[in-house]
Amino acid sequence: MGGMRHRGQKKAEWSQGQHICAQTVLLQLVGTGKENDPWSLQGWGGRAESCKEPQGRDQPWAAQLLQHSCKQPRARASNKHSSRSFRGEPAHIHKEKGSAAAGLCRCCWNEGEDKPTDLTQVEVRPATGQPQQPSPTGLQDDGNGNNRPQPSQGRDLSGQRASKEPYKQRQAITSYTNEGTQVTVEVHPRNTTPQLFKKLSFRKGSQRLPSLRGQDNKVFERTEAPQPPSGKDLHAYPWDKSSLKSMPVDLQQFEKLDAYALKVNVRSSIEELVQALLKQARTDLEKVRVIWMWICHHIEYDVVGFHNKSQRLCSPIDVLRTGKSVCEGYAALFQQMCSVAGIQCMKLSGYSKGYGYKIGQVFKGDSSHAWNAVYLEGRWHLLDSTWGSGTVDKTSDKFTFRYNEFYFLTHPALFINDHFPNNSNWQLLKPTLTLKEFENTVLYSSDFYNLGLLTVHPDTAVIQTVNGTATISVDCRSSTLFTFSLKGTEKHGLLSLRKHGMKLEIYPQSTGRQELEIFAKPSNSPEKVYNHVLQYVVECKSVDKSIHFPKDLDQPVGPSWFSERQGFLRPSQPDPVIHTNDGRCSFTFTLGKDISILPMLHSDNSGLTDDRRRQHIMQIHRGNQVEFMVHLPHAGNFVLKFFAKKKSDPGNYTYVFNYLITCLNTEVKWPAFPQTYSKWADDYEILEPLSGLLPANRNVQFKLKMHGISKVLVQAKDTYTLTLSRGGFWEGTCNTAGCTELFVMVHENANHSFYSHVLKYEVETP
Repeated sequence: MGGMRHRGQKKAEWSQGQHICAQTVLLQLVGTGKENDPWSLQGWGGRAESCKEPQGRDQPWAAQLLQHSCKQPRARASNKHSSRSFRGEPAHIHKEKGSAAAGLCRCCWNEGEDKPTDLTQVEVRPATGQPQQPSPTGLQDDGNGNNRPQPSQGRDLSGQRASKEPYKQRQAITSYTNEGTQVTVEVHPRNTTPQLFKKLSFRKGSQRLPSLRGQDNKVFERTEAPQPPSGKDLHAYPWDKSSLKSMPVDLQQFEKLDAYALKVNVRSSIEELVQALLKQARTDLEKVRVIWMWICHHIEYDVVGFHNKSQRLCSPIDVLRTGKSVCEGYAALFQQMCSVAGIQCMKLSGYSKGYGYKIGQVFKGDSSHAWNAVYLEGRWHLLDSTWGSGTVDKTSDKFTFRYNEFYFLTHPALFINDHFPNNSNWQLLKPTLTLKEFENTVLYSSDFYNLGLLTVHPDTAVIQTVNGTATISVDCRSSTLFTFSLKGTEKHGLLSLRKHGMKLEIYPQSTGRQELEIFAKPSNSPEKVYNHVLQYVVECKSVDKSIHFPKDLDQPVGPSWFSERQGFLRPSQPDPVIHTNDGRCSFTFTLGKDISILPMLHSDNSGLTDDRRRQHIMQIHRGNQVEFMVHLPHAGNFVLKFFAKKKSDPGNYTYVFNYLITCLNTEVKWPAFPQTYSKWADDYEILEPLSGLLPANRNVQFKLKMHGISKVLVQAKDTYTLTLSRGGFWEGTCNTAGCTELFVMVHENANHSFYSHVLKYEVETP
């Protein structure tokens, strides 16, 4: 859902008749690593003409500190100010009529050049206690594609309320360099006395920015200026499969805090909102959490603004008041709220595989997304409140609030899957990924990891078929249900479940590029909806015409942990596809439950009825084992489905799983098994004749296994009696002459006079 980043910069506007006084310059060096002590302003007092050259003027950092834009006249060289090229030398500028370089101050001009030095990141804000409109981003770029937080509005750098003097009385300019140097300049009319923030020397080390501290959240203090990532912030890549988070987080401990954040409804100002939220937060982690939860549940994604830049609002105060924005606004508001709360936070920019992304695309040009990094417990951590808030339906183009925990303090090795920062240091990985690697990596959704899935093969975004087929496999922690869609259908593949994952074989039916999506859901989920977890582009150069999948084939195919849970244990045929040359096959299971099983045989090109096809399956029970004998009526592809229910359950049968049976032998033409009636018990067994179609005018041998029977008759034109052998089989012979049907009847109780039909055979026409 990466919106385009707002890249406009706010230009400094200067009032006429103003000048810069070094008494009111506050410089802050953060992590410059310079050995020479920076120069101090403590000795600078009185008029500008009394300034002395500071030590360290020739240091590179000194030149960086003094680059800023100004529309004031350039000071003429005098005995008290050297006329040499100004690079690192402080100067106090007073308006001089007739200046050759009118409109520019000395520190913005290079000696011997007719243009000012460039400063792309200068922000002018009024130092007043009145509410005001922030810059479009509310942040300043440090030159590395990252942004630095600004002091909360209406407060000076010490965190105190600013004087409520008119805007024309004084202005404050804040700038950052790519080394972390902060420069704040106060501008005031020439004839007024400057009011110093306080006397500070320019020294190495960090200063603290405005923050909220204390249980009442009324005391503002400073936080350390954000530090760039270092070795202690880095995580190993690839992912070690240990945790989805970059630090230990107990979500149960956040339940009350999360519920509180959802109830807070303050829109008047960012400071008042943060103050209300922090009433229930104590630790820095809790402060980040409550800010995160509020934004994710109160700011909606601005789909209109995403498509129309002129209608896009990204400044923190605009986002707060309108309740919507694109990613830039989400990240800016999050950073501003963290700054007020005293949390070090960075707004990061880069490429993302979100809203509008197409599989396999090449990233170039401007950044497409913005997110944040927060400093907690001595390390940097990544989060994305835009993606934590919800999703945009790509067909309807509508945003729906759908909270996503995954993007809160996400492990960097997982975050890099769909977030590529402009500055590779903010990957927080060792080693880092290149942009090419990022483009080629398969797109995992957050649900991939939320469902406990671990790895996938192949892990490239684009898959090439070999001889018309390709194979994808997924490993997971626990049993998970899967399905897929290839070019909008799940009919051109074979998906089989494993105890810790799945295997998918796809057979595209057309050449060219086509989309493959994989879906999953927990095995114990009562919901019928599967979650999107993976997405590929399949490039098919040739089609395997020998592969055809019957329309009745359901995914997944074959026995699995799911069929085991339904009572089908230790299958004799563990593979999902059975190949038979003579048209016969057998399936044996150990039953783990007291269940009744209903098998069904399906084929696309068979003219047989369902009942007739069912007669091509013979079910035989032997103790806790069950065997299914299948005789195919013809060559082709068949689906063998199994339905089951508890024997004590009077309800309907429920589908469990299916096999794919293939037979290429065109000479195969097996007759059906004999028709059975309700009195045929599960543990009865036919040894012969197995064919339900008997030859005419022949003597036929019968051998049946039935227990608890007192008498067995075979009724043809004549009636024949079967005898019980020592082996426990009812055996005998009958003649098929003069009949078209033959029935087997049993006398269950010697005291009863009636017989029950248990089997029916057909006799061929002579």
